Amino acid sequence: MILTVTLNTALDITYRVPSLRPHTAHRVSEVVERPGGKGLNVARVLAALGHEVTVTGFAGGATGRVVRDRLAGVPGVADALVPVAGATRRTVAVVDQRTGDTTQLNEPGPLVAPAEWAAFENVYEELLGSVAAVALCGSLPPGVPVGAYAGLVRTARAAGVPVLLDTSGEPLRRAVAARPDIIKPNADELAELTGAHEPLRAAQDARRRGARAVVASLGADGLLAHTPEGHWRATPPARVRGNPTGAGDSAVAGLLSGLAERLPWPSRLARAAALATATVLAPAAGEFDRATYEELVDRVSVTGGVSAA
Repeated sequence: MILTVTLNTALDITYRVPSLRPHTAHRVSEVVERPGGKGLNVARVLAALGHEVTVTGFAGGATGRVVRDRLAGVPGVADALVPVAGATRRTVAVVDQRTGDTTQLNEPGPLVAPAEWAAFENVYEELLGSVAAVALCGSLPPGVPVGAYAGLVRTARAAGVPVLLDTSGEPLRRAVAARPDIIKPNADELAELTGAHEPLRAAQDARRRGARAVVASLGADGLLAHTPEGHWRATPPARVRGNPTGAGDSAVAGLLSGLAERLPWPSRLARAAALATATVLAPAAGEFDRATYEELVDRVSVTGGVSAA
């Protein structure tokens, strides 16, 4: 079993319009709703790969009920979300069908009370007793302490559960010092954390700050990994155009599944890069085509391996 944590769950709503133009009315050609937030996206990909996944975090209000109802229809995903009084947020993505560009609108999320946070911590600690790995994903809703992820990393380490962290800003900076097994920032998040804009140097710096391993998303250029065993670059066979929404979450699912299966780093990175690329190519944002992924995974170039210790 794998556990994913999404403290700021969402109902993701995607509108497709022929052409997005400011200051005008638009006719929407398609509307798609699904459970969202980074950890729920990761869980959906993990389940598609054949893993049993439990999701936890917060859900509340009418939107939270829709999220939980939709989760009940996802095979392989178990719901352990903690109820809150506030309403789960919505995220709205508007896809311009002419250009393929996406405009995103993200609500902040519900205000989490201290008693609700304490209830979540109890659920989280209990769940850790039966999982092979955990991912801590996404933003913090209002009311959750900025050092929350640092505490959750320490709890997982005390339970002997490897932990992957995918967040940004001050929550990332504080949690790195708690020594997560893997962090998965993009290039901008890594630069913000370290002040270094050259990815390899920034990854080395992030490891010095506490992360055991760093895997940085470099967009169309693939992934850079800096680990105790070595450092690698994973590059897709070709640059692709499409909707990048959810590609980072698919990469996290690839890394997390590889961590749970104890795969060597090159295999983890090839899986993560292939899943991210297959997600960009998929017609529906945040989904991936299994056949495309399986065709790509053996064609990802993984280079490096020099000891980084």
